[in-house]
Amino acid sequence: MSNTPAGSATTRHLFRSSAMVSVMTQISRVLGMVRDIVLANAIGAGHTPGADAFFLAFRIPQFLRRLFAEGAFAQAFVPVLAEYRARGDKAAVRDLVNHVAGVLGGTSLAVSALVVLASPWFTILFAPGFWLNDPERFGLTSDMLRITFPYLFLITMTGFASSVLNTYDRFAAAAATPILMNITLILAATVAVPWFDQPVFAMAWGVLLSGVVQLVFQLPSMQKIHLMPVPKWNWQHEGVQRVLKLMLPAVFGVSVSQINLMMDSILASFLPTGSVAWLYYSERVSELPLGIFGVAVATVILPSLSRSHIAESPKEFSSTLDWAIRLNMLIGVPAALALIVLATPILSTLFEHGQTTAHDIEMSAWAMRAYGVGLVGFMMIKILAPGFYSRQDIRTPVRIGVISVVAAQVMNVTFMLFFQHVYGIGHVGLALATALAAYINSGLLFHTLRKQGIYEYGRGWGRFVGQMLASNGAMVLVLCGLLHVWPDWSAYSWNLRVGYLAVMCSAGMLVYFVVLLVMGLRPKHLRLQA
Repeated sequence: MSNTPAGSATTRHLFRSSAMVSVMTQISRVLGMVRDIVLANAIGAGHTPGADAFFLAFRIPQFLRRLFAEGAFAQAFVPVLAEYRARGDKAAVRDLVNHVAGVLGGTSLAVSALVVLASPWFTILFAPGFWLNDPERFGLTSDMLRITFPYLFLITMTGFASSVLNTYDRFAAAAATPILMNITLILAATVAVPWFDQPVFAMAWGVLLSGVVQLVFQLPSMQKIHLMPVPKWNWQHEGVQRVLKLMLPAVFGVSVSQINLMMDSILASFLPTGSVAWLYYSERVSELPLGIFGVAVATVILPSLSRSHIAESPKEFSSTLDWAIRLNMLIGVPAALALIVLATPILSTLFEHGQTTAHDIEMSAWAMRAYGVGLVGFMMIKILAPGFYSRQDIRTPVRIGVISVVAAQVMNVTFMLFFQHVYGIGHVGLALATALAAYINSGLLFHTLRKQGIYEYGRGWGRFVGQMLASNGAMVLVLCGLLHVWPDWSAYSWNLRVGYLAVMCSAGMLVYFVVLLVMGLRPKHLRLQA
C-alpha cells in the first residue's frame, strides 16, 4: 500500500503539530524540573513535615489540572465541538461555547468555594494518615488547601479554552500555557519565600497565582478566532448535555492513571514522613517523557481522529492510531529503560542539594524505577483512549478503567504492606502497583480496539519490533557499563554529576539512534500509511 499525497500532507501536518506541541511541552517540563530543583533545595523531603504537606496540597490541583486540562473534559468536548464546526454553523458553535463555559465555570467555581469553606474535611479525604497520625502535617495541608483549591476553577476554564483552540488547530497557545505556571512557581520559590515564616505557603500562593496567569494568557487567542465566551447557564442545552454525557464517565475512564497516582499519595500519608515527597520527586522525573511526547501526540491526534470518524474514514482512523503507537514505542521504550537504569544519577544530579539528603535520593530512586516500569503503559493510555472518545464511545474505556482501578487498589494495599514490612520502603509498592495497573488499562484498551476492528496493524511491524529490540538492548548495555564506571553519585560534586550524566545520556541516545539507522529505520517508515 503506497502513500497518497493526501496521506503525506496529513502526516506532515501531524508531524509539525506534534513537534510544535512537543517543543512547548518540553520547555514547560524543563522549567518544571527547575521548579522542583528549587523546591528540593528549599524544603527537602524526608525530615520536614512541611514538604509532605505542600506536595499533597499541590498534587490535588495538579491532579485536577490533568483531569480537566489534559483529560476528561478535552476528550468529551473536542469531538462535540468538532462536529458542530463541521456543520458550518458559526452561530451554533458560539452558542455551544457560551453554554459550556457557563455550566463548566459555574460548577467548578461552586466546588472551589465549598472546598475552601470545608478544607479540613477534604484534607481527611486526601490525607487520612495525616489526620490519624500527624496533627502537624494535617494542619499544614488543610491550611494550604484553602489557598490552592481555587486553582480548580481557573485551570478548568484554561482547559476549556485550550480545547477550543486545539479544535481549531491553534495548538501553540494551549501548549505554551503550562510554561507560565512553572515560571510563576519559580518566582514564588525564589522571590516570595523570604516573605513567609514557612516557605511552603509562598508556594501555595504561587499555585493560585499561576492559575490566574494561565487563564488570562488564553483569552487573546480565543478573541482571534472570534470565540471569546459569554458564559450562559443552561444545563438543558443540547450541546451541554452531550458533553456532560461524555465527560462524566470520562472523568473516570481517561484519568485512571492519575486516579491511581492520587491514591498513591493518599495511602502514602500512612507511611513514614517523606514518603509523599519521595513519590512526588520520582513521579515528576518519570513523567517527563509522558508530558513531553505522550500528551503532545494525544493532543494532536484527537481532533484528527474525530474528523476521520465524522467523515466515515475507518482506514484513515486506523492509520492515525498506528502512526501514534509507533512514535509512542520509539520514544517510550528507551525512555523507560533509561529511567530504570539511571534512576540514582538523574535524581542525585537534580535534587541532592540543600535540604535533600542522599537517603531521600535513595528512597526516590527505588520509586522511580517502579514508575519507569509502567511508563510505556502510561503513554499508551494517552494514545489509545482517544481511539474511543473521538468516536464518542464512553462505555468501553470506563469499563476498562473500573477494572484497572480495582486491580490497582488491591495491588496498592498488598504491595505497600509487603514492601514496608519486608524492606521498609512501602512507597515503592505503591509506585509498582500503579505501573502494573497502567499495563492492565492500556492492554485492555488495545485488545478492544483490535477486537472491534477499529485498529489494524500497519505494514512493517515485525521489522520495527526487531529494530527496537536491537537498539534498546545496545543502549542498556552502554548505560550499565558507564554506571559501573561511575557508581557513587553522592560522593561526586554537582559539576561532576552534571558532566557524567550528560555523557551517559548522550552516549545512550547516540547508540540507540545509530543502531536504529544501521537496522534500516528511516523517517519515511514513520509516515502515515493510506
